[in-house]
Amino acid sequence: MRTPVRLFRAAVISLSVVGLAGCGLFSRTDARFDPAPLTEYAPSLAVASRWSVSIGSGGDYGFSPQVVGDTAYAATPSGAVAALDLASGAVRWRAGKDPLSAGVGTDGRTTAVVTQTGMVVAYDAQGNEIWRSQAASAVNVPPAVGNGIVAVRTTDYRVQAFDESTGKLRWNVQRPGPALALRTSMRMAMVPGTVIAGMPGGRLLVIDAASGAVRWEGSVSPSRGASDLERISDVVGEPVTVGPLLCGVSYQGHTTCFDVSQGGRPIWSQEVSSATGMATDGQHIYLPDLRDTVHALDLRDGHEVWKQSALLNRRLSSPAVVGSAVVLGDYQGYLHFLSRADGSLMARLQVGGGPITSAPLSTPRGALIQTGSGNLMLVTTGG
Repeated sequence: MRTPVRLFRAAVISLSVVGLAGCGLFSRTDARFDPAPLTEYAPSLAVASRWSVSIGSGGDYGFSPQVVGDTAYAATPSGAVAALDLASGAVRWRAGKDPLSAGVGTDGRTTAVVTQTGMVVAYDAQGNEIWRSQAASAVNVPPAVGNGIVAVRTTDYRVQAFDESTGKLRWNVQRPGPALALRTSMRMAMVPGTVIAGMPGGRLLVIDAASGAVRWEGSVSPSRGASDLERISDVVGEPVTVGPLLCGVSYQGHTTCFDVSQGGRPIWSQEVSSATGMATDGQHIYLPDLRDTVHALDLRDGHEVWKQSALLNRRLSSPAVVGSAVVLGDYQGYLHFLSRADGSLMARLQVGGGPITSAPLSTPRGALIQTGSGNLMLVTTGG
């Protein structure tokens, strides 16, 4: 019964889940799935909050901070959108009023969020609203901004691109969707000339940013199982690109890397799946699996370098690489810092605000953390 327990965490979005909840399918009585208690260890890394600023209120999977240059951007479900000085936390501008389902995406010139009614809202570099455009359906994935477009991934399995200057719809790509999909940590990647989107069914799409033509489509992991629940294999987190390599991880599936210089040929695949996503330092991929054991995989061939099980079932966020550490948030508002070298526990910091669902973000000044209560903070490491 692994799948039903994990779906309680990953928040499957489907009308049929309402009926399933009434028959006890999501029971949490099995002690094997209890969160591991915080363990004692000898700290080997000094961590501290450099600054903390309230952006708005609330938190959700569709909200993650972004950094462009020396400016940090964030939004909250309450409708707040803000830009802050990365070094000091000083607020440069605030905007927004409508409740949001996703945000932020930015390239430093244009910042985009999506309202709970599926309205894509864009702001200029001073925080002035410049346009609004209606997406095809609801959006629970942060927009991707760049290459002259604002791209969104809707809940009816479309990727839509709006002109960055005018908000006019430029193109629309849709794929058939499964009966059930996840609501968890997901992001699109914006690279020069292309948009990379993870999709339900374990698929990755590489889309030409100018025309919307699908340049390549590949399977991170095929759907398997007899039921709709067992066949859920959505690509989660943000796709990783390192040189010619494009890597993705799916729920109830695999971690797979492709070589895009060779037509997207699969280079390696490991049966390590995740509910939140992965990060890389250019040598290894780091990710928590479905039971929150954290794995380090060699980027070249996928072999396992280390794994750490001290955080079992603590509902970890996707990771970020900061200095010598990998940082992940958990359901109690703790940040855990693991050694990149061997996975050992290096430090722990309580930031509060409830579960950390937003992905921590690596910056030149430290880890940017968005808490469940709507605070944005910069956490520095040293020693």
